[in-house]
Amino acid sequence: MSEFRVPAVDIGPYVEPEQFTDADRAAVARAMDEACSTVGFVQVLGHGVPPSVIAGLADAADAFFGLDPDAKRAYQLPPDVNRGYTPPKSESLSLSLGVESASKMNDFFEAFNVGTAASEFPGLDLPESDYSENVWPSAQFRASVWAYYAEAGRVAHVLTRVFADALGLPSDFFEQFTDHSLDVMRMNNYALPPGTVDLDGDLTGMGEHTDYGIVTVLWADQVAGLQVLGADGAWHDVRPADGALLVNLGDLTAQWTNDRWRSTLHRVKPPIVDGTIERRRSAAYFHDGNVDALIETISTCVDEDHPAAYRPVTVGEHINAKLRGSRAGVLYTDSDRNARRVRAARS
Repeated sequence: MSEFRVPAVDIGPYVEPEQFTDADRAAVARAMDEACSTVGFVQVLGHGVPPSVIAGLADAADAFFGLDPDAKRAYQLPPDVNRGYTPPKSESLSLSLGVESASKMNDFFEAFNVGTAASEFPGLDLPESDYSENVWPSAQFRASVWAYYAEAGRVAHVLTRVFADALGLPSDFFEQFTDHSLDVMRMNNYALPPGTVDLDGDLTGMGEHTDYGIVTVLWADQVAGLQVLGADGAWHDVRPADGALLVNLGDLTAQWTNDRWRSTLHRVKPPIVDGTIERRRSAAYFHDGNVDALIETISTCVDEDHPAAYRPVTVGEHINAKLRGSRAGVLYTDSDRNARRVRAARS
């Protein structure tokens, strides 16, 4: 059996197209197709995000998560509002797959969410339940976080152009589905004060799940914890390479491609050193698509041997059903495909 490996793809020819040739971009598209077909996770290099912007994001997250619990809870919103602060053990990502957890809300990470708001598109009358306004602990936090948010969004849009070329589609194919994309960024913290959680064998940083939308752009510390379910049915540790952003596909891309590309199951198991959870931080930018976009399997991914495996669904329908699982504790029952994969891995 070959060793599990997350492929690295340099997207520089798409970030700075004037410095490269069409042949360079074609090579990137081929490499992306291979990575998305076999693993569903990619180490993306050449993304162009300035190190100073990433450092600003990390500092802002550290400052917020370093506040006392009561100060952080001042920014906690109801579960149906995907913004603001999430305390430890208030979510269970495995429920978004249709997998019951032993203790329903048992993921011990804490998080802070920001996202695209309806006020950014005043002429579209977007639902505020999906495009909620953000809450900001401070002006400095807002400036630093939003600077990275803009960069991650740029990378996500570049990636969809790579995807289009890799799938043999018009280069702007995804733009009609993402011009008011329902994007959210979640900053995660896995290092909690002593006594906040019990260090036992079943401790879960973030339960097994697939991401919901089109593509996720992840910045993370080079600390153990993230695990990806391989084609061999085993969980494999993954850490970002030097200078890389980790990118993985979401459910909607798997549906678009009729599972030609993989929406890969992943989880976070806490790195414990001498009885203490080692600090691990990440920021996941979820590029999910327009709330009203209808996702149907791409015709080039359907043939007699591979009939369409999914029913058409809007982005909003899909995302909200998954969020009701992770944030509100309502078991997701639309499909048992990924639940079967989780149970097989557990066994």
